[in-house]
Amino acid sequence: MKIHEYQGKDILRQYGVPTPSGAACFSVDEAVATAQRLGGEVWVVKAQIHAGGRGKGGGVKVARNIDEVRAAAQQIMGMHLVTHQTGKEGQVVRRLLIEQGARIAKEFYLGMVIDRSKQRVALLASSEGGMEIEEVAAHHPEKIRKLWIDPLHGMQDADAAQIAKKIGIPDAAIAETVTVLQGLYRAFVEKDAMLAEINPLVLTADNRVIALDAKFNFDSNALYRHPEVVAYRDLDEEDAAEVEASKFDLSYISLDGDIGCLVNGAGLAMATMDIIKLYGGSPANFLDVGGGATKEKVTEAFKLMLKNPNLKAILVNIFGGIMKCDVIAEGVVAAAREVHLTVPLVVRLEGTNVDLGKKILAESGLPIISGSDMADAAEKVVAAARSK
Repeated sequence: MKIHEYQGKDILRQYGVPTPSGAACFSVDEAVATAQRLGGEVWVVKAQIHAGGRGKGGGVKVARNIDEVRAAAQQIMGMHLVTHQTGKEGQVVRRLLIEQGARIAKEFYLGMVIDRSKQRVALLASSEGGMEIEEVAAHHPEKIRKLWIDPLHGMQDADAAQIAKKIGIPDAAIAETVTVLQGLYRAFVEKDAMLAEINPLVLTADNRVIALDAKFNFDSNALYRHPEVVAYRDLDEEDAAEVEASKFDLSYISLDGDIGCLVNGAGLAMATMDIIKLYGGSPANFLDVGGGATKEKVTEAFKLMLKNPNLKAILVNIFGGIMKCDVIAEGVVAAAREVHLTVPLVVRLEGTNVDLGKKILAESGLPIISGSDMADAAEKVVAAARSK
């Protein structure tokens, strides 16, 4: 789960990380009123979407008077902001962050991720703030400092101070940077984050450090522990089909292809998409109905796939372990009838009660194409999609 920058800064402030004064706004008039309330001589108007590269796309403007604040807000609010992370269709800006400007002397990068190979949280820090960390890694890998944090001891003062010195933080700002690093680490761990990023962390002219940006991604499997994080969720920033799928406990991700996939188990779903590609097709979605799929869940899954205007065929690939093949077959038949399926449907069943499941499909009277194994099913669904 992703959140907006202003929400990430709200979390950082809870952990003692300094951020600029600012507030989220949902209209141009509110943006102007916020700038007037904040006071000062310089403000920054920032688009709030779940994507990086906003500045390059025209979604971040500096304003030096209230008229410029209004003009920037009018330009950004409602725009289709296109960045390298949104795709060519862009993302509609529905929220703005208005902040006081900062006197920036130097920019730095801080980020935390989980290093599964070492089973620890990894801190990445660099003197090259404001840039994409991937670019720094590609062209100046020596400028990225890394620290793997012992979960039993957490972020130690000495380790944090050493990292701060290595990226060029002056002595006068080391103590405050240690506070920032420790706060970022505690936020990462206590909120079950998968990614936490401050880019840039800025050093001001008077040797203060401020988080000028904030990015958090959270482990969706841990959200039940964090209703305060769930409250940050912005459904407008998520794919409508994926939001609908979550209501029925379906794991669904939209893709760019034209062959719908309905599978039980994430690993089998990945393998199914791979074999579709192997036979020259392109999957339209990842869809895992789980081990306890019911007729209702299968029907909703079909409805989700059929909302895709590019859909040309559907492949159902089920291995019956916990989920019995006869149960899924009954669900497929009922769902196909209810949604009045108009695209070719290929079904491959294997596992518990497979013969009974195939019998149910064969006697349904529906034009269901049977796949004897994964390769056969993939070949048939690709051919069916091409015939449309």
